[in-house]
Amino acid sequence: MEALGLKVLRLAPGEAVVAGEVGEAHLNLHGTAHGGFLYALADSAFALASNSRGPAVALSCRMDYFRPLGAGARVEARAAEVNLSRRTATYRVEVVSEGKLVALFTGTVFRLGGDGDDVPAGTGNPAQGEA
Repeated sequence: MEALGLKVLRLAPGEAVVAGEVGEAHLNLHGTAHGGFLYALADSAFALASNSRGPAVALSCRMDYFRPLGAGARVEARAAEVNLSRRTATYRVEVVSEGKLVALFTGTVFRLGGDGDDVPAGTGNPAQGEA
């Protein structure tokens, strides 16, 4: 997050807001915000929101892009919990700029228990900050 210039604006149980600004280094060959930059912004909010309930690792994620952003655009990713169960949780992350929806990210996590649960194969390491 630091390398991309992202800042946490809000963090509460099951929710997070992360903000950034599209810089010249974040542009694609069309001169608009690279999808990877917007994905990293959304994924950061997703990781913070999901791990606010305890350690969690991503099971699946999806992102749909709706409108382009140019250099200098301020953008926020607003993560909200839409489902919470004992073992999984799902989050909706709206990526917005100037009040307009830029992209929509949805992600589901496997919630790790404190009783020595095994991490599902290929889900990453929560100790290293992976969602």
